[in-house]
Amino acid sequence: MEYIIIGLLGVIIILVLVLVLRKNNNSDLVMRLGQFEADINKEIGDFKYSFSRELLSDFEKLSNNIERKLSLINDTVNERLDKNFEKSNKTFMNVLERLSKIDEAQKKIDSLSSEIVSLQSVLTDKKTRGTFGEVNLEYILNNAFGKAKNGIYETQHKFKNGAIVDALLYAPAPLGTIGIDAKFPLENYRKMTDKNRSREEREYAEKLFVQDVKKHINDISEKYILPGETSNEAIMFLPAEAIFAEINAYHAELLNYAYSKNVWITGPTTLISTLSIISMILKNMERDKYAQIIHDELDKLNIEFIRFKDRWDKLSKSVKSVNQNIDDLHITSEKIMKRFDEIHSADIDKLIKKDVNEETLYIN
Repeated sequence: MEYIIIGLLGVIIILVLVLVLRKNNNSDLVMRLGQFEADINKEIGDFKYSFSRELLSDFEKLSNNIERKLSLINDTVNERLDKNFEKSNKTFMNVLERLSKIDEAQKKIDSLSSEIVSLQSVLTDKKTRGTFGEVNLEYILNNAFGKAKNGIYETQHKFKNGAIVDALLYAPAPLGTIGIDAKFPLENYRKMTDKNRSREEREYAEKLFVQDVKKHINDISEKYILPGETSNEAIMFLPAEAIFAEINAYHAELLNYAYSKNVWITGPTTLISTLSIISMILKNMERDKYAQIIHDELDKLNIEFIRFKDRWDKLSKSVKSVNQNIDDLHITSEKIMKRFDEIHSADIDKLIKKDVNEETLYIN
């Protein structure tokens, strides 16, 4: 750009000089200036041509560089778009998968809700609630001790007084024989925990709930704690953890009352823990019993081994004595055989001499 401006300025100066000289009528100078103008125009033309070529070359290089950069940018953008699309697609698929799982879980929840409603309608009947508690109790006993029972527990045991307990546990001392009975005070518990009822209704239902639990405690204490048949304590099993938690959290007077009647209140979790401990104690007792039997048998075996050792020592001495006698017999037989050989050889002089020597030795 600077060259172009300089060239234009030169042209303008030349034109001004030509005009001035024309006014002065100097033809020779005009000719020279004309020639100079032609040379300048030629140089300017060459400069413009060269400048145009260089400018075009630079523009082509710039264009190629820009095109290459744009291509790189385009590739980078496409690569990132592909990666982002892949991640987005993966995220979308995960969302769809989770939505399907949520939908499946929702169906199960709906099904469970209907089953819970059905269970609630079933548990409204007292007899059905009693059966539900008995089934839960037997299930826990089976898990703790096995279905074979093996003399550890008995279901629906009938006492001499005619009372039938849900389960009778033959626990080791000092627990002894313990009766376990399932109770399910559900009706008034529902009323006292129903937030849709008024405060007066819930408080009244709570009083009835406490009376129900105390009645169950009294029944268990009177029916299932029998001198000569059971130990002096029994267990009341509540098949609902919520009721057990309610009593432990808000009704300490019921726990104290049960304690005074030697009745232990348990829920599913606490009963499982208690029975697991009893099962472990029984296994340890069984192991100790077999360990004692093995110890007794080892003592008997030790006595027999001592007797065996005495007899072996005696036999060893006898065998040693027999071996000595055998050696003596062997020496005697050798002598006899040697004597027979000498007789057989008929060396009378040698025999007589030997007899004399042996007789002399014998006399000596």
